[in-house]
Amino acid sequence: MAFISKTRTKPKDSSAFSEFIRNASAKEKKRVYSEVIRESIESQKKILDDNSAD
Repeated sequence: MAFISKTRTKPKDSSAFSEFIRNASAKEKKRVYSEVIRESIESQKKILDDNSAD
């Protein structure tokens, strides 16, 4: 039988991100996710462009 600890760690305080996930409307989440994806694509394109110039 496996040892099971009966002590639990204290939950961490909420982060701004977890609050956003819990409380933002679907419309707001979609807007933020779209912006993050757009910026990620731009960043990846820049990296590819910089590396292809070699």
